[in-house]
Amino acid sequence: MEEQFRRMSLNLLRPKEETLSKHSILGPNGLYGQWQPPRSDKGVKYPSNVDLTPVEFPSLQWPIENELPGKNDHSNSEPEASSMESILSVDNYVNSEKSHADEPCPMISFEESETAPVHNNVTRQLSPPPVLAEVQDLVHATQASKTDCTVENPSVDGLVHSESPLELHIATTMMESFMKLAKSNTDRNLETCGVLAGSLKNRKFYVTALIIPKQESTSNSCQTTNEEEIFEVQDKKSLFPLGWIHTHPTQSCFMSSIDLHTHYSYQIMLPEAVAIVMAPTDSSRKHGIFRLTTPGGMSVIRQCQQRGFHPHNPPSDGGSVYNTCTDVYMNPSVKFDVIDLR
Repeated sequence: MEEQFRRMSLNLLRPKEETLSKHSILGPNGLYGQWQPPRSDKGVKYPSNVDLTPVEFPSLQWPIENELPGKNDHSNSEPEASSMESILSVDNYVNSEKSHADEPCPMISFEESETAPVHNNVTRQLSPPPVLAEVQDLVHATQASKTDCTVENPSVDGLVHSESPLELHIATTMMESFMKLAKSNTDRNLETCGVLAGSLKNRKFYVTALIIPKQESTSNSCQTTNEEEIFEVQDKKSLFPLGWIHTHPTQSCFMSSIDLHTHYSYQIMLPEAVAIVMAPTDSSRKHGIFRLTTPGGMSVIRQCQQRGFHPHNPPSDGGSVYNTCTDVYMNPSVKFDVIDLR
Protein backbone atom coordinates (compact mmCIF):
# COMPACT_ATOMS: atom_id res chain seq x y z
CA MET A 1 0.00 0.00 0.00
CA GLU A 2 2.87 2.36 0.81
CA GLU A 3 4.41 1.55 -2.56
CA GLN A 4 1.14 2.39 -4.32
CA PHE A 5 0.86 5.73 -2.54
CA ARG A 6 4.46 6.45 -3.36
CA ARG A 7 3.84 5.84 -7.07
CA MET A 8 0.71 8.06 -7.04
CA SER A 9 2.51 10.93 -5.32
CA LEU A 10 5.68 10.99 -7.40
CA ASN A 11 4.65 14.14 -9.18
CA LEU A 12 3.17 15.85 -6.12
CA LEU A 13 5.10 18.29 -3.95
CA ARG A 14 5.68 17.18 -0.42
CA PRO A 15 3.82 19.44 2.05
CA LYS A 16 5.73 20.98 4.89
CA GLU A 17 5.60 19.47 8.32
CA GLU A 18 4.03 22.64 9.67
CA THR A 19 1.21 22.42 7.13
CA LEU A 20 0.59 18.79 7.96
CA SER A 21 0.42 19.48 11.66
CA LYS A 22 -2.17 22.21 11.16
CA HIS A 23 -4.40 20.87 8.41
CA SER A 24 -3.92 17.15 7.87
CA ILE A 25 -6.44 14.83 9.50
CA LEU A 26 -3.67 12.21 9.57
CA GLY A 27 -1.55 14.12 12.05
CA PRO A 28 1.89 15.72 11.79
CA ASN A 29 3.53 12.56 10.30
CA GLY A 30 1.00 12.10 7.48
CA LEU A 31 0.68 8.64 6.05
CA TYR A 32 3.85 7.47 7.81
CA GLY A 33 2.62 8.22 11.30
CA GLN A 34 1.50 5.57 13.75
CA TRP A 35 -2.18 5.31 14.61
CA GLN A 36 -3.02 6.29 18.19
CA PRO A 37 -6.32 5.52 19.90
CA PRO A 38 -8.35 8.42 21.33
CA ARG A 39 -7.49 9.42 24.83
CA SER A 40 -10.08 8.62 27.45
CA ASP A 41 -8.91 11.06 30.07
CA LYS A 42 -10.24 14.05 28.09
CA GLY A 43 -13.98 13.95 27.37
CA VAL A 44 -16.40 16.40 26.00
CA LYS A 45 -17.67 18.74 28.67
CA TYR A 46 -21.17 20.21 28.35
CA PRO A 47 -22.21 23.37 30.16
CA SER A 48 -24.02 22.69 33.39
CA ASN A 49 -26.50 25.58 33.10
CA VAL A 50 -28.34 24.47 29.95
CA ASP A 51 -31.74 26.16 29.63
CA LEU A 52 -34.13 23.45 28.47
CA THR A 53 -37.27 25.62 28.41
CA PRO A 54 -38.97 25.60 24.97
CA VAL A 55 -38.23 28.50 22.71
CA GLU A 56 -41.42 30.41 21.83
CA PHE A 57 -41.88 32.37 18.65
CA PRO A 58 -44.58 35.02 19.07
CA SER A 59 -45.17 35.29 15.30
CA LEU A 60 -45.83 31.58 14.77
CA GLN A 61 -48.25 29.22 16.44
CA TRP A 62 -48.03 25.62 15.32
CA PRO A 63 -51.03 23.24 15.48
CA ILE A 64 -50.83 20.99 18.53
CA GLU A 65 -51.84 17.83 16.70
CA ASN A 66 -49.19 18.23 13.98
CA GLU A 67 -45.66 17.31 14.97
CA LEU A 68 -42.67 19.03 13.42
CA PRO A 69 -41.00 17.11 10.59
CA GLY A 70 -37.90 15.23 11.71
CA LYS A 71 -39.03 15.09 15.34
CA ASN A 72 -38.84 11.55 16.76
CA ASP A 73 -40.29 9.93 19.86
CA HIS A 74 -37.04 9.87 21.86
CA SER A 75 -36.29 13.56 21.40
CA ASN A 76 -37.47 14.28 24.95
CA SER A 77 -34.85 11.90 26.29
CA GLU A 78 -31.98 14.05 25.06
CA PRO A 79 -31.56 16.88 27.55
CA GLU A 80 -28.34 17.94 25.83
CA ALA A 81 -30.25 19.35 22.74
CA SER A 82 -29.47 23.03 22.48
CA SER A 83 -31.64 25.97 21.39
CA MET A 84 -29.78 25.99 18.06
CA GLU A 85 -31.31 22.59 17.25
CA SER A 86 -34.77 24.01 17.93
CA ILE A 87 -34.14 26.86 15.53
CA LEU A 88 -32.92 24.43 12.86
CA SER A 89 -36.05 22.33 13.36
CA VAL A 90 -38.22 25.39 12.83
CA ASP A 91 -36.32 26.26 9.65
CA ASN A 92 -36.74 22.70 8.39
CA TYR A 93 -40.46 22.87 9.13
CA VAL A 94 -40.88 26.13 7.23
CA ASN A 95 -38.92 24.81 4.27
CA SER A 96 -40.95 21.61 4.17
CA GLU A 97 -44.18 23.62 4.21
CA LYS A 98 -43.01 25.71 1.28
CA SER A 99 -42.17 22.58 -0.73
CA HIS A 100 -45.74 21.24 -0.38
CA ALA A 101 -47.87 23.75 -2.28
CA ASP A 102 -50.90 21.47 -2.31
CA GLU A 103 -51.02 21.09 1.49
CA PRO A 104 -52.99 23.67 3.52
CA CYS A 105 -50.76 26.08 5.42
CA PRO A 106 -51.18 26.35 9.19
CA MET A 107 -53.26 29.26 10.36
CA ILE A 108 -51.35 32.15 11.93
CA SER A 109 -52.92 33.48 15.08
CA PHE A 110 -51.81 35.60 18.01
CA GLU A 111 -54.71 35.32 20.46
CA GLU A 112 -57.41 32.84 19.50
CA SER A 113 -56.85 29.24 18.49
CA GLU A 114 -60.03 29.12 16.41
CA THR A 115 -60.19 31.41 13.45
CA ALA A 116 -63.53 32.40 11.92
CA PRO A 117 -63.96 31.34 8.31
CA VAL A 118 -63.04 33.98 5.81
CA HIS A 119 -65.83 34.98 3.44
CA ASN A 120 -64.74 36.45 0.15
CA ASN A 121 -67.39 38.99 -0.78
CA VAL A 122 -66.73 39.66 -4.44
CA THR A 123 -68.44 42.78 -5.71
CA ARG A 124 -69.27 42.47 -9.38
CA GLN A 125 -69.81 45.61 -11.35
CA LEU A 126 -72.83 45.53 -13.62
CA SER A 127 -71.93 45.25 -17.27
CA PRO A 128 -73.25 47.83 -19.70
CA PRO A 129 -76.34 46.88 -21.70
CA PRO A 130 -75.35 44.13 -24.14
CA VAL A 131 -77.38 45.64 -26.98
CA LEU A 132 -75.06 48.53 -27.78
CA ALA A 133 -71.90 46.44 -27.39
CA GLU A 134 -73.25 43.75 -29.71
CA VAL A 135 -74.62 46.18 -32.26
CA GLN A 136 -71.47 48.23 -32.74
CA ASP A 137 -69.19 45.41 -33.86
CA LEU A 138 -71.69 43.32 -35.79
CA VAL A 139 -70.68 41.57 -39.02
CA HIS A 140 -73.95 40.69 -40.71
CA ALA A 141 -74.45 37.00 -41.39
CA THR A 142 -76.87 35.93 -44.14
CA GLN A 143 -79.17 32.98 -43.55
CA ALA A 144 -82.13 31.38 -45.32
CA SER A 145 -85.84 32.28 -45.08
CA LYS A 146 -85.46 36.08 -45.13
CA THR A 147 -88.33 38.50 -45.51
CA ASP A 148 -88.34 40.75 -48.55
CA CYS A 149 -86.85 43.92 -47.14
CA THR A 150 -83.93 46.38 -47.17
CA VAL A 151 -82.32 48.38 -44.34
CA GLU A 152 -79.81 51.18 -44.56
CA ASN A 153 -77.04 52.07 -42.17
CA PRO A 154 -78.80 53.07 -38.89
CA SER A 155 -76.87 56.22 -37.98
CA VAL A 156 -78.80 59.26 -36.81
CA ASP A 157 -77.33 62.62 -35.79
CA GLY A 158 -73.84 61.31 -35.19
CA LEU A 159 -75.07 58.36 -33.13
CA VAL A 160 -73.18 55.46 -34.67
CA HIS A 161 -75.00 52.15 -34.53
CA SER A 162 -74.20 48.94 -36.37
CA GLU A 163 -73.32 48.91 -40.04
CA SER A 164 -76.07 46.33 -40.37
CA PRO A 165 -78.71 45.58 -37.71
CA LEU A 166 -78.74 42.31 -35.84
CA GLU A 167 -81.05 39.58 -37.03
CA LEU A 168 -84.53 39.46 -35.54
CA HIS A 169 -86.28 36.09 -35.27
CA ILE A 170 -90.05 35.82 -34.88
CA ALA A 171 -92.12 32.69 -34.38
CA THR A 172 -94.06 31.70 -37.46
CA THR A 173 -97.27 31.34 -35.41
CA MET A 174 -97.03 34.67 -33.57
CA MET A 175 -98.95 36.75 -36.13
CA GLU A 176 -101.73 34.18 -36.27
CA SER A 177 -101.94 34.15 -32.46
CA PHE A 178 -102.16 37.94 -32.40
CA MET A 179 -105.00 37.98 -34.94
CA LYS A 180 -106.96 35.52 -32.78
CA LEU A 181 -106.55 37.86 -29.80
CA ALA A 182 -107.61 40.84 -31.94
CA LYS A 183 -110.59 39.11 -33.60
CA SER A 184 -113.23 40.69 -31.40
CA ASN A 185 -111.92 44.18 -32.16
CA THR A 186 -111.36 43.40 -35.83
CA ASP A 187 -114.99 42.28 -36.20
CA ARG A 188 -116.06 45.65 -34.79
CA ASN A 189 -113.66 47.57 -37.06
CA LEU A 190 -111.38 48.52 -34.13
CA GLU A 191 -107.62 48.44 -34.18
CA THR A 192 -105.64 46.26 -31.76
CA CYS A 193 -102.02 46.74 -30.77
CA GLY A 194 -99.42 44.70 -28.95
CA VAL A 195 -95.79 45.02 -27.84
CA LEU A 196 -93.02 42.73 -29.07
CA ALA A 197 -90.40 41.87 -26.47
CA GLY A 198 -87.63 39.32 -26.38
CA SER A 199 -84.06 38.38 -25.67
CA LEU A 200 -80.61 38.61 -27.22
CA LYS A 201 -78.74 35.35 -27.76
CA ASN A 202 -75.69 34.67 -29.90
CA ARG A 203 -75.94 38.12 -31.46
CA LYS A 204 -79.51 37.53 -32.59
CA PHE A 205 -82.76 38.94 -31.21
CA TYR A 206 -85.66 36.58 -30.54
CA VAL A 207 -89.24 37.74 -29.91
CA THR A 208 -90.21 35.60 -26.93
CA ALA A 209 -93.14 37.60 -25.57
CA LEU A 210 -96.26 39.15 -27.09
CA ILE A 211 -97.67 41.68 -24.62
CA ILE A 212 -101.25 42.90 -25.10
CA PRO A 213 -101.62 46.08 -22.99
CA LYS A 214 -104.72 47.90 -21.92
CA GLN A 215 -105.72 50.16 -24.82
CA GLU A 216 -108.24 52.51 -26.33
CA SER A 217 -109.05 51.84 -30.00
CA THR A 218 -110.80 53.42 -32.96
CA SER A 219 -111.13 52.34 -36.56
CA ASN A 220 -107.85 54.03 -37.49
CA SER A 221 -105.90 54.43 -34.23
CA CYS A 222 -104.92 52.57 -31.08
CA GLN A 223 -103.59 54.14 -27.90
CA THR A 224 -102.09 52.11 -25.03
CA THR A 225 -102.95 52.94 -21.42
CA ASN A 226 -101.35 51.97 -18.12
CA GLU A 227 -97.99 51.73 -19.87
CA GLU A 228 -96.22 51.19 -16.54
CA GLU A 229 -97.57 47.63 -16.61
CA ILE A 230 -95.72 47.00 -19.87
CA PHE A 231 -92.45 48.26 -18.37
CA GLU A 232 -93.01 46.13 -15.27
CA VAL A 233 -93.41 42.96 -17.35
CA GLN A 234 -90.33 43.73 -19.43
CA ASP A 235 -88.25 44.49 -16.34
CA LYS A 236 -89.40 41.40 -14.43
CA LYS A 237 -88.62 39.08 -17.35
CA SER A 238 -85.49 41.00 -18.50
CA LEU A 239 -86.91 41.57 -21.99
CA PHE A 240 -85.85 43.99 -24.70
CA PRO A 241 -88.56 46.10 -26.40
CA LEU A 242 -88.21 44.81 -29.95
CA GLY A 243 -91.11 46.67 -31.57
CA TRP A 244 -94.87 46.57 -31.82
CA ILE A 245 -97.68 45.03 -33.83
CA HIS A 246 -101.12 46.42 -34.70
CA THR A 247 -104.03 45.82 -37.05
CA HIS A 248 -105.59 47.76 -39.90
CA PRO A 249 -109.06 46.17 -39.86
CA THR A 250 -110.35 47.80 -43.05
CA GLN A 251 -107.31 49.54 -44.50
CA SER A 252 -104.41 48.37 -46.61
CA CYS A 253 -101.01 47.32 -45.31
CA PHE A 254 -99.00 50.50 -44.87
CA MET A 255 -97.55 52.82 -42.18
CA SER A 256 -99.66 55.90 -41.47
CA SER A 257 -98.17 59.15 -40.20
CA ILE A 258 -99.30 58.28 -36.68
CA ASP A 259 -97.69 54.85 -37.03
CA LEU A 260 -94.41 56.47 -38.11
CA HIS A 261 -94.30 58.73 -35.05
CA THR A 262 -95.20 55.81 -32.78
CA HIS A 263 -92.48 53.62 -34.22
CA TYR A 264 -89.85 56.37 -33.99
CA SER A 265 -89.90 56.02 -30.18
CA TYR A 266 -89.10 52.30 -30.53
CA GLN A 267 -86.40 52.57 -33.19
CA ILE A 268 -84.58 55.45 -31.49
CA MET A 269 -84.04 53.13 -28.51
CA LEU A 270 -83.16 50.03 -30.52
CA PRO A 271 -82.25 50.12 -34.24
CA GLU A 272 -83.56 46.54 -34.68
CA ALA A 273 -87.09 47.43 -33.49
CA VAL A 274 -89.78 46.72 -36.08
CA ALA A 275 -93.40 47.67 -36.70
CA ILE A 276 -95.70 44.87 -37.89
CA VAL A 277 -98.94 45.83 -39.62
CA MET A 278 -101.69 43.20 -39.98
CA ALA A 279 -104.18 43.99 -42.75
CA PRO A 280 -106.69 41.11 -43.01
CA THR A 281 -108.76 42.84 -45.71
CA ASP A 282 -105.82 43.67 -47.99
CA SER A 283 -105.94 41.13 -50.80
CA SER A 284 -102.40 41.88 -52.00
CA ARG A 285 -100.55 41.91 -48.68
CA LYS A 286 -101.88 40.56 -45.40
CA HIS A 287 -99.00 41.78 -43.27
CA GLY A 288 -95.86 43.92 -43.47
CA ILE A 289 -92.74 44.27 -41.30
CA PHE A 290 -91.47 47.84 -41.49
CA ARG A 291 -88.71 50.07 -40.18
CA LEU A 292 -87.83 53.75 -40.66
CA THR A 293 -84.97 54.34 -43.07
CA THR A 294 -81.74 55.70 -41.64
CA PRO A 295 -80.70 58.39 -41.67
CA GLY A 296 -83.40 59.74 -43.99
CA GLY A 297 -86.66 58.56 -42.41
CA MET A 298 -85.42 58.93 -38.83
CA SER A 299 -84.36 62.51 -39.53
CA VAL A 300 -87.72 63.43 -41.13
CA ILE A 301 -89.79 62.11 -38.21
CA ARG A 302 -87.48 63.64 -35.62
CA GLN A 303 -87.86 67.11 -37.14
CA CYS A 304 -91.63 66.78 -37.66
CA GLN A 305 -93.70 68.65 -35.04
CA GLN A 306 -97.16 67.83 -36.41
CA ARG A 307 -99.68 65.54 -34.77
CA GLY A 308 -102.52 63.45 -36.11
CA PHE A 309 -102.69 62.34 -39.74
CA HIS A 310 -100.46 64.48 -41.96
CA PRO A 311 -98.12 64.02 -44.94
CA HIS A 312 -94.33 63.93 -44.65
CA ASN A 313 -91.80 65.36 -47.05
CA PRO A 314 -89.40 62.82 -48.55
CA PRO A 315 -85.90 62.61 -47.04
CA SER A 316 -83.13 64.79 -48.44
CA ASP A 317 -81.45 61.75 -49.99
CA GLY A 318 -84.53 61.14 -52.15
CA GLY A 319 -85.37 57.80 -50.51
CA SER A 320 -88.50 56.71 -48.71
CA VAL A 321 -89.40 57.45 -45.10
CA TYR A 322 -89.86 53.75 -44.28
CA ASN A 323 -89.54 50.40 -45.96
CA THR A 324 -89.60 46.70 -45.21
CA CYS A 325 -86.60 45.08 -43.54
CA THR A 326 -84.04 42.42 -44.50
CA ASP A 327 -83.04 40.99 -41.17
CA VAL A 328 -86.32 39.55 -39.87
CA TYR A 329 -86.69 35.75 -39.98
CA MET A 330 -89.81 33.70 -39.49
CA ASN A 331 -88.42 30.96 -37.30
CA PRO A 332 -90.60 27.91 -36.50
CA SER A 333 -88.41 26.91 -33.54
CA VAL A 334 -88.91 30.16 -31.60
CA LYS A 335 -91.19 29.85 -28.57
CA PHE A 336 -93.10 32.83 -27.20
CA ASP A 337 -95.47 33.70 -24.37
CA VAL A 338 -98.68 35.71 -24.70
CA ILE A 339 -99.15 38.18 -21.85
CA ASP A 340 -102.60 39.78 -22.05
CA LEU A 341 -102.86 42.71 -19.63
CA ARG A 342 -106.36 43.80 -20.68
